[in-house]
Amino acid sequence: MTSALVECVPNFSEGRDRATIDALRDAITAVPGVRLLDVQSDGEHHRSVFTFVAPPDAAAEAAFQAMRIASARIDLTKHRGEHPRMGATDVVPFVPVQDVTMEDCAALARKLAERAGKELQIPIFLYAKAAARPERERLPDIRKGEFEGLRDRIGSDSAADPDFGPQRIHPTAGATAIGARPFLVAYNVYLDTTDVATAKQIARDVRTSSGGLPAVQASGFQVDGLAQVSMNLLDIDVTPPAAVFAAVEASARRLGVGINRSELVGLIPERALLGAAAAALKLPDAGDHILEAKIREASGPSLDGWIDALAGGAPTPGGGSAAALAGALAAALVAMVSHLTIGKKAYAAAEGRAREILEEAERLRAELRRLVDEDAAAYAGVTAASKIPKDDPTRARAIDDALVAACRTPADVARRAARVLALSTEIARIGNRNAVSDARVAEYLAETAIKGAVENIKVNVAGMSDKKRGEALLP
Repeated sequence: MTSALVECVPNFSEGRDRATIDALRDAITAVPGVRLLDVQSDGEHHRSVFTFVAPPDAAAEAAFQAMRIASARIDLTKHRGEHPRMGATDVVPFVPVQDVTMEDCAALARKLAERAGKELQIPIFLYAKAAARPERERLPDIRKGEFEGLRDRIGSDSAADPDFGPQRIHPTAGATAIGARPFLVAYNVYLDTTDVATAKQIARDVRTSSGGLPAVQASGFQVDGLAQVSMNLLDIDVTPPAAVFAAVEASARRLGVGINRSELVGLIPERALLGAAAAALKLPDAGDHILEAKIREASGPSLDGWIDALAGGAPTPGGGSAAALAGALAAALVAMVSHLTIGKKAYAAAEGRAREILEEAERLRAELRRLVDEDAAAYAGVTAASKIPKDDPTRARAIDDALVAACRTPADVARRAARVLALSTEIARIGNRNAVSDARVAEYLAETAIKGAVENIKVNVAGMSDKKRGEALLP
């Protein structure tokens, strides 16, 4: 099974207060469909980097809920750390992982930026592949002057006008950059010296803006009593970590210092480490010899894992996802019967139509499979809206809006399953007689998908305060 996945790597200007870091973690993991992969906090930099993957809408929801927590708990007027920062939530990048394009991630960034600017009253800048202005593609160009500098510029300098949100900085939460980009690797090299000037010189030697390596940003700091070359590798396929380390090491050698160690902040794609190992071993086909990769390839996706999640105590995945899966299984059976019909002499007269049915069934199968995950993600908005304080006058409308949005996925399931039902009835009539029972099972599954989807729409409508609005959604 495949589904759309994006990676989100929000950076927060808090690396010391465990209660705030835990609150950010809870906000992210409370959204159904989110898998938190890594959290790294650094007291010297006073920064925490979260890495999670999720379907697109769930990723945006989790990022927004974490931004809400950061805005409430982090005060930049009291923040001091080694890392440059302009916001409580400093940066929120989306990265395409699976069945998602960079353009999809840019659209997701714009959607989150608009919402955060409006609801949290934070000025938002779009950057990287989501940038609306070419001078804002590079994060350092946006963050120049940091919180204090932007506090003076926003509202008085048109060049600092945000893409979304108010024309003034948030008094404690600052400003945030939201964007879309390829995998970025945060990579630091510690030197055998306390001399920050040496680290800054090496950073100048290796970074793109000073004529060094392409797709590399670098600065020099003192961290844990050592000079550190802190880097962002913007495209590991252009400049891999092994090449960066070699360049840092060569520059350090010219300056008469050694390397103490290096570290990663957050996660790194497997191919980057494989590339480093291959270079060190002079082994050009290292990726073809990885035992674990071969095991994953042989094992395939885990249906058992999904069923275990369905049987668990969490509200998602639930009946809506199961209904969509029933529709996907029905479409798969229609495709199977079509395959068993095509190329058979006894059914030559039906072959043309069977090919058309096969093509449509395959498309519907992919769409219904996607809706299995989207149903769980769609409910995230309802969960978030229900957490609005009960005395907030916007709460009822927000819940109704979320319930309307949650109805869209089961409505899509019902429409597609209805089409699968029609195809299964037709292939049962014209297709291979030896597979007619399979076509009948497809009919039953498609009917179940329709009924299950309608039940999900009904339960969402029942939860609305505006009953007339809900009645219009019922089939």
